[in-house]
Amino acid sequence: MIDFRNINTLWSSILVETWQRLGLNTAVICPGSRSTPLTIAFAENLKIETIAVLDERSAAFFALGIAKKTALPTVLICTSGTAGANFFPAIIEAKESQIPLLILTADRPSELRQCHAGQAIDQVKLYGNYPNWQTELAIPSAEIGMLNYLRQTAIYAWEQALFPISGPVHLNIPFRQPLAPIFDSAIATLKSQFHPEEFLAAIEPIFPSLSNNNNTLPESVNNLIKKWQKCDRGIIIGGIAQPQLAQAYCQAIAQISQTLGWPVLAEGLSPLRNYAQLNPYLISTYDLILRNPQIAEKLTPEIVIQIGELPTSQNLRNWLEYTQPKRWIIHLSNHNFDPLHGKTFHLRISVENLANQILESKLIPSKLSEYLQFWCDTEAKIRAAIDHKMILINNLIEPKTAWLISQILPTATPLFIANSMPVRDVEIFWVPNNLNIQPFFNRGANGIDGTLSTALGIAHRHQSSVMLTGDLALLHDTNGFLLSKKLVGHLTIILINNNGGGIFEMLPIAKFDPPFEEFFATPQNINFSQLCATYGVEHKIIDSWEQLKQYLNPLPSSGIRVLELPTNRRIDAQWRKDNLIINLA
Repeated sequence: MIDFRNINTLWSSILVETWQRLGLNTAVICPGSRSTPLTIAFAENLKIETIAVLDERSAAFFALGIAKKTALPTVLICTSGTAGANFFPAIIEAKESQIPLLILTADRPSELRQCHAGQAIDQVKLYGNYPNWQTELAIPSAEIGMLNYLRQTAIYAWEQALFPISGPVHLNIPFRQPLAPIFDSAIATLKSQFHPEEFLAAIEPIFPSLSNNNNTLPESVNNLIKKWQKCDRGIIIGGIAQPQLAQAYCQAIAQISQTLGWPVLAEGLSPLRNYAQLNPYLISTYDLILRNPQIAEKLTPEIVIQIGELPTSQNLRNWLEYTQPKRWIIHLSNHNFDPLHGKTFHLRISVENLANQILESKLIPSKLSEYLQFWCDTEAKIRAAIDHKMILINNLIEPKTAWLISQILPTATPLFIANSMPVRDVEIFWVPNNLNIQPFFNRGANGIDGTLSTALGIAHRHQSSVMLTGDLALLHDTNGFLLSKKLVGHLTIILINNNGGGIFEMLPIAKFDPPFEEFFATPQNINFSQLCATYGVEHKIIDSWEQLKQYLNPLPSSGIRVLELPTNRRIDAQWRKDNLIINLA
């Protein structure tokens, strides 16, 4: 429990024991010398799962995936020097997507800094403004007052990772020699005067609040709800969200939608389309609908309730910017979720709380308005048209992948969706279903770094999971395959290999070659079969949609498997240009 072999083991074991009692389950540790006391303390605590990962960037995203899945802080540890700099991309993502991490960077003491002692850089405030909170701990000391300081700082760090909004916390921790657990008789003397249970007695588990449970809202909100119900040209935008309690989240939005009589434009990067039975007013084809200027004009709303972050769709964003409706943003966060700078008002409450307030108001559900009926009729026509197109496609093209897997994955499968084209294809083509699929993604900073490692973190000790990715996103994080021996569970990777960045084919720069192919599409010409063999990962080439179906249901229970779908990015891009404007005449 508390390790009195020397001052560094004492200091580190108090940190570990405190966090374990607060609720810590997992620590991801990168190898190094200066962090030895922390590594020893975590490795010897049998109540915390400790996972060694070689590559710091991969380790950070793996920890991010675990924290994303559990909503609890995951500890991330590295040695001194540039090791901690490799954590930075994941810390940015954790901040922007509100994921709790406890980052511990071991450091040299002040007398070994700025004197070329080796492996010493300025690590104080290394991550700028991205941590929720950051500090440098004092040099380890055996005074009881300093041990009290250490315990309370550890508690505060845990709280800051969770409240008021989850995010990363950075502790820079200097250690003097000895770093190994070498016996020190002076510390052993302290042991007889120290009472561990009394010292740790007041520590109780601290868990995140999954929703705002305060049901007392200002009277102005009740008045606002009544005003909303009087408007028959309102819409709800169910934006990007990965709530811990997905069904409750979807039920809350359905309650609001059916009481107000407003449609829900449901982003594919939320659970809404995977609980379709809860709400008959679900609109999944809004991106396609809004490509028709006449229809978009006819559907101009007066009021919008935006729940979470705006969907990815540029067509939706342009429409909102052009029509300028009053927009109410529902989110507990103190972040600004309006990149359009429109007529927005931020209600910093949970959607579950808002739904409860509407329920308690005992409002009679609104009748089906002409406006809502038009949304629903248009959705039905577009959905039928796009489904018909997809059914007729026999060759492997990228857009059909998201459409197909939305209908065939096992119930409640966790699905990590890579950035660039996969997130856009999910938004446009994901079919509403009742499969309760759990979508995960890194849309805080929208980067492709750490794609594989994050997916493995989500899959670890979880239901058999799936990742949908392009070739460049996977190649950017191939060191994640080193985690294959650490993974408890299974991850199937659906790899759309179009040999380059398919998203750039959709941009104006694609017409300018050179330099397009070399500097934007950046084909890598990688043999993924050989790459997977290097890491001992199973690899299959998929040559038909039927074959893909067979491999996705049921899923294996252990290991990593890559299912590679070879496609042509130019053909995929042309298909999108030719087929995403649907004639509703």
